[in-house]
Amino acid sequence: MALTEEQESRVIEMAWEDRTPFEAIERLYGLPEKDVIKLMRKNLKQKTFKNWRERVSGRKTKHASLRPDGVDRGYCPSQYKFKGANK
Repeated sequence: MALTEEQESRVIEMAWEDRTPFEAIERLYGLPEKDVIKLMRKNLKQKTFKNWRERVSGRKTKHASLRPDGVDRGYCPSQYKFKGANK
């Protein structure tokens, strides 16, 4: 699947986020983990890519199968509050 520049940017952003699992990226963009890794390698500087790989390798939040049962979201429910919601 060929991604637009905007989609590639969003995939990189999602891959960079610690709490977004690779399965979510695959579900939304059809890219399995190995293709996300290739995309990151192509678009990041070598040292940045190496640091990213070390950070996400085996990380529980990056793999849905390693998450505790019942955790099916990537963020806290209060993380994305609309402005003015507390009025």
